[in-house]
Amino acid sequence: MPHATAAWLVENTSLTFEQIAEFCGLHILEVQAIADDTAATKLTGRDPVRAGELTHEEIEKGQKDSSYALQMHKAPDPVRRTKGPRYTPVSKRQDKPDGIAWIIKNHPEVSDGQISKLIGTTRTTIAAIRDRTHWNMANITPKDPVTLGLTSQRELDASIAKAQKAAGAAAPTDERFESDRDALIEQLRHEREQHAREAEAALAAAEAGDEAPSDEIVPGIRDPFRR
Repeated sequence: MPHATAAWLVENTSLTFEQIAEFCGLHILEVQAIADDTAATKLTGRDPVRAGELTHEEIEKGQKDSSYALQMHKAPDPVRRTKGPRYTPVSKRQDKPDGIAWIIKNHPEVSDGQISKLIGTTRTTIAAIRDRTHWNMANITPKDPVTLGLTSQRELDASIAKAQKAAGAAAPTDERFESDRDALIEQLRHEREQHAREAEAALAAAEAGDEAPSDEIVPGIRDPFRR
């Protein structure tokens, strides 16, 4: 929280705006705005000494020498996501019942625990939708949770595969494109053989002394530089 740290340093030290800006990674004008109380957001100061990022000795060095660059004692602890339900933006929370209903309808083998992790909801809500006792059941429409942005396709596929494996069923394989792939391979093979025959015919014509049309390099291919 660089802005909150800058607010604390402005209020509690005599460091220059340049020193504070460099330490917090801000523009000097941002520090000036905080000092003048004209920043867009009113900030609550954050003590970098208590956070372990600065020491009193380091601040005193900076106050005695305005050209001194403050050295961070310890980098801020990274914010780690704690274990628990997946966080869902407020704008998408109303879509959760639709995503749950889609999974229950299309993949009933997926357990409530897996759905809870995927969608970020409670088992009570999932059970209510399974039993059709949810208070808003009349307005719930099954929709793909991936399309709704509630989970990723990879996570959904992994959960489905895990549930099917636990149930003793083989994971489905998508064979919709097998025929298309075979047809494409056959078409490419046919075109390659056709080009080879045309090249052989052109070579045989050249050896026999026959002249190809003036505007073609080989039969069917025109010379773009010949007029």
